Amino acid sequence: MTVSLTIDQHVARVTLARPAALNAVDLATEAELQRIWTELEQNRDVRVIVLTGEGERAFCVGADLKNPSTSGLEYWAAPRPGGFGGIALRETLNVPVIARVNGFALGGGFEMVLGCDLVVACEEASFGLPEALVGRMPLDGGMTLLQRQIPYRQAMAMLLTGRRVSAHEAREMGLVNEVVPRAELDAAVDRWVEAVLACAPLSLQAIKQVVKRTSTLSASEAQALRLPALVAALQSEDANEGVRAFQEKRKPRWSGS
Repeated sequence: MTVSLTIDQHVARVTLARPAALNAVDLATEAELQRIWTELEQNRDVRVIVLTGEGERAFCVGADLKNPSTSGLEYWAAPRPGGFGGIALRETLNVPVIARVNGFALGGGFEMVLGCDLVVACEEASFGLPEALVGRMPLDGGMTLLQRQIPYRQAMAMLLTGRRVSAHEAREMGLVNEVVPRAELDAAVDRWVEAVLACAPLSLQAIKQVVKRTSTLSASEAQALRLPALVAALQSEDANEGVRAFQEKRKPRWSGS
C-alpha cells in the first residue's frame, strides 16, 4: 500500500506511505491518489481532508526519480488530472484540504501543498521546487500556482534557483498558516480540523468553489456567477439551522444537507 485513507467523524486522512523513499510518488502512488480523490469527491460524509506523509523526514519529495519511467517531454504530454498527485490543480474537490507538512515538501510534494487550502508545518519542514537543478521543470502546478500565491520576485527566486525555504520563511511568505514544534504538529492540525468542522460544510464547499473558479475574473464577474455549490448551500437546511442556532444561543448541528 503506497497511500492510506482513513475516514472518521467526517474527517478523511490521506497519508503517503513510502517513508523509505521520502514519500516520493511513483506510478502506483499516483494512480492510487487519483482513485482516492475521486472517491472523496463522491463521499458526502467527508467535510475536511488532511493530507500528509508517513514518517518524520518528508511530506513528499515529488516524483520518484530513482526509477523514472518517462522522459521529461513524455511526462509533460501525459494527462494527469488535477496536477501532481491529483491535487495540485484539482478544481472538482470542494471539501477543504489541510496539508500536514511533517518534513521535506519538494518538487511535486510542494505542488501538492500549493493545491491545499490550509497548511500546518512542523519547524523542521522545508519547501522548494528544485526541478531546474536536475534539468526539469515544475510542470504540475509549481510554475502556475506559486506566482499566484506569493509575490512575484519571491516566487521567481525559488523557481529560478531551486532555492529551498524553511517553514518559518514559508509562513512569512504566506505559504503556511501555522508553524509548530514537531511534537505539537498533530494537535495543531486537529485545532484547524475542529475549526473547519465548526462551520457549515455546504457553506465551506461553496466558498471553496467560488474562490477556486473565479480567481481570474473581475469581482463583478465573479459575483454574477451562480455556481452549483453556492446554490446548494443557499437552499440547504443547514442555512436555516445556522440562523436557528444563533437565535437559540446554541452550537449549530450541521447535517450537511
